[in-house]
Amino acid sequence: MNVFGVGLPEMVVIAVIGLLVFGPKKLPELGRTLGRSLKGFQSASSEFEREFRKAVDSTELPAAGNSPAPLSTAEEAADDSIDAAGRPG
Repeated sequence: MNVFGVGLPEMVVIAVIGLLVFGPKKLPELGRTLGRSLKGFQSASSEFEREFRKAVDSTELPAAGNSPAPLSTAEEAADDSIDAAGRPG
């Protein structure tokens, strides 16, 4: 059993130290609080991942069949004669 790089012997040592520091009455409450915090972090993380994937999917380039038609040479010439401010140049 290996959780976050911590094996069973290390977890036992951590639990014993926690029992000595916090006492047997406070330790279950701390465990519940830690569990709730981890669950909240996990749900926030999954929500962020879902929103990120949704944003990436919505900004993907359209398929080749849906691409706009290329500019004709007349349209390209008209675009070349307009400067950055939109004035004919």
